[in-house]
Amino acid sequence: MNPTLVNPLYQYTYIHLKVSTKKYKVLVAGCGHMGTSHARAYHSMETFEIVGLVSRTPTSRTRLSDELGGLPTFASYEDALSETEPDVVSINTYPDTHLDYVRMGLEANCHVFVEKPLAETVEDAQFLVDLAHKHNRKVVIGYILRVHPAWTKFISIAQQLGKPLVMRMNLNQQSSGQQWETHRNLMNSMSPIVDCGVHYVDVMCQMTRARPIAVSAIGARLSDEIAHDMYNYGQLQVTFEDGSVGWYEAGWGPMMSETASFVKDVVGPLGSVSIVDEVKEQTDDIEGHTQTGGLKVHHSSRDQYGNFDRPDELIDTSDEPSHDELCALEQEFLLRAIQEDLDLTDHMQDAVSSLKIVLAADQSARSHETINL
Repeated sequence: MNPTLVNPLYQYTYIHLKVSTKKYKVLVAGCGHMGTSHARAYHSMETFEIVGLVSRTPTSRTRLSDELGGLPTFASYEDALSETEPDVVSINTYPDTHLDYVRMGLEANCHVFVEKPLAETVEDAQFLVDLAHKHNRKVVIGYILRVHPAWTKFISIAQQLGKPLVMRMNLNQQSSGQQWETHRNLMNSMSPIVDCGVHYVDVMCQMTRARPIAVSAIGARLSDEIAHDMYNYGQLQVTFEDGSVGWYEAGWGPMMSETASFVKDVVGPLGSVSIVDEVKEQTDDIEGHTQTGGLKVHHSSRDQYGNFDRPDELIDTSDEPSHDELCALEQEFLLRAIQEDLDLTDHMQDAVSSLKIVLAADQSARSHETINL
């Protein structure tokens, strides 16, 4: 059955923020892909003023400083925090730094933006959530798919497919050169199904709105260039209390196949919704991690003869925000949370919950046992 092309059902706009004369001083830690995009967002917003860029790599902080017109740079986060006295810290560094950097920021009375995951362990993540409450500071975790209009539409349609749901997702990344080096550095802290999996497990939890009860996983070490106890390919499976099930697959490295590298598919009793590439231009850069192209909606209803009574729909989502625009949306949410004193309890607790699930999956992959949550 050929899908019928329909008009887009969403339109993205930046959040309308109330006018404020106050400028918030921002210290940006990490000048890689994510740090660069977030720094560009702060630089473009009148309410933020970047007071420093932190990176252990001189070339990366100098490059970003030059791009943004010449900003102070630092090799030490602690020194930068003390010298610049920011209102906000933006942490876009490797996960093994998140606990200390977020803690120091909160103890310096700063609001915090931190890339996912919030920490390396559930206990550390909960400690940071409790510390944010203690200091009455806002902490926004970089779940970029939560501000993506096509992904929010994807979740909304999935919620209308009945229960239980079958959710299938992956993000395999063939990498070489600098990108493979970045992946190897990330694996000093955590496996691909943990680092990327928090995004997609969070999506599954939003779709089902049910409690996860069990998780299992498999993993394989496909390179001698990574630690002997680490694996660069993994797949997790989650079972929810309402009977829904989901799997997520992630692999990094020069050996990864580009076939079936981007599966995003949800099936329920009433039909299915899938992210498809019909109208998406293929890209090898960071844009490809979030871009969709289209949503294909299939209805399971049939007529008296047993044939489908509704055509499939193809929702065009190709006119979507770029990666930098999505990062700007995240920072506008942070600004709104500060200005309007939004309650971020659920936002922070969701980050802890998704981390708990993927860390249980990591434990399952290593122990070869199903973990009951």
